[in-house]
Amino acid sequence: MPPADVPEEVLTTPFTDYLLRNAADDRPAFTCRTFPGPADHTLTWPQVLARVRGVARELRRRTEPGDRVAIVARQDLGYVVAFLGTLYAGRIAVPLSVPTGRTGRARIDSAFADATPAACLTSKDLLDKLPPVVALAVEDIEPDDAEPPAEVAMGDPAYLQYTSGSTSRPAGAVISHRALAAACWQTTGCYHAGASTHLAGWVPFFHDMGLVLLIGTPVFLGAHSVFFTPMEFVRDPLRWIRLLAEHPGAITAAPNFAFDLAADAAGELDDVDLSHVNSVLNGSEPIRAASLDAFHTAFTRFGLPRTALKPCYGLAEATVFVASAGDEGPTITAFDGEPHVSVGRPYGQRIRIVDKEIWVAGPNVADGYWGRPDRGDTFTEDGWLRTGDLGFVHDGQLYVTGRLKDLIIVDGRNHHPQDIEATVEAAHPAIRRARVAAFAVRDGGGEGVAVVAGCTAPGDDVETAVRRAVSAGHDLPLRALWLVPPGAVPRTSSGKVSRAAARDRWWGENGRHG
Repeated sequence: MPPADVPEEVLTTPFTDYLLRNAADDRPAFTCRTFPGPADHTLTWPQVLARVRGVARELRRRTEPGDRVAIVARQDLGYVVAFLGTLYAGRIAVPLSVPTGRTGRARIDSAFADATPAACLTSKDLLDKLPPVVALAVEDIEPDDAEPPAEVAMGDPAYLQYTSGSTSRPAGAVISHRALAAACWQTTGCYHAGASTHLAGWVPFFHDMGLVLLIGTPVFLGAHSVFFTPMEFVRDPLRWIRLLAEHPGAITAAPNFAFDLAADAAGELDDVDLSHVNSVLNGSEPIRAASLDAFHTAFTRFGLPRTALKPCYGLAEATVFVASAGDEGPTITAFDGEPHVSVGRPYGQRIRIVDKEIWVAGPNVADGYWGRPDRGDTFTEDGWLRTGDLGFVHDGQLYVTGRLKDLIIVDGRNHHPQDIEATVEAAHPAIRRARVAAFAVRDGGGEGVAVVAGCTAPGDDVETAVRRAVSAGHDLPLRALWLVPPGAVPRTSSGKVSRAAARDRWWGENGRHG
């Protein structure tokens, strides 16, 4: 059984204390891997502290306690130092992505408008790409060997975690120093991590999974973090697998689509040893049994134990972590003839199901959204987080079935969009995996379902196969179907397909016709 409570010592120890403790040991702290090469750039713990102190010094010269500091930087050692330096200075960090394209720029602008940062820490080559604000290039900041940490209360905000929702009204979850510490403890305990553990991966730092796993948890443990960029993963998914082989005992995490990409590329992998991988977490988007099976089949010949695969569940409003499979690995159970993947049990927090919705309570839950003192419908007065996710508990394990707001109701029957998407993906080999969006639509004929599918060779045969599969599998006629280039299917900043954006673009822009 999971422990009932996060230890009081964890909830009362300032996060900067871990940085000061770690600096007594001249071991590698953070390693950024670059390609081609590969080449490694590493900071030891004393070097991290010196650079963090330098950032804190400069922020104190230009900002006041409680000010927000945006972090818009490349995924390298500078981002690590910027985030930790902001916490060390007693300011509120706002980790964001580098703006790319019109949508990326809109997200940055809306987050800046919501958080109103007093300063921005960035990479030198991005200085002229930012909204008007005091900007500092992290690589130009000189280290410092004496700057003291700020005195903060554990309930004070440490950072704002913006979710991948609307750009018109962004939601910045307020993560306190206490919540960050709790989340790191939960991650550490669930996966038996220690100072000798390697935290490895490529998930972006502006995403809660990357921020806590690759920056927060290494500080909490005094462990080594080794990472590269999401773009380098997309260019060669096997870089992720080789990284795990090079660092025995590694813990890593990625969304479900990454498991598909890596499995598809496995035939090109040279001989490596994956027998000592601690945990490969699958989370952040719907988890598919077929993806877990394909991933394990692809890498079992290299020694990857199935028990290392850990389906998990979390969300930004819970800092990151809620529940995970344990030492037993994935549990896949058939309900109504369909396989469902359990996301395990909560660790150091509580869950309950209310009208099919998952509610969470624990010290890792955010203190509402920035600038919204009423807390809205998401955070209850008695400390529960209404996740907006649908699920149920079976044999003590949590199963997530979909999003409350994404639920499709046709003729009084509920349909989860991810089930329809899985059917579409399996309907024809020309349909790309993790490039399908199903969503509810309404016109004069009432409520129906529409699909946008990334397709490598669109044609009448593909459309016929998709429509037949959805009709046979769900007793649903498609109101509309668009077969588009795979890259045209909109995705969130964390890589998930955006059903809302797909609906707005195709159902809206096409005169509501299929």
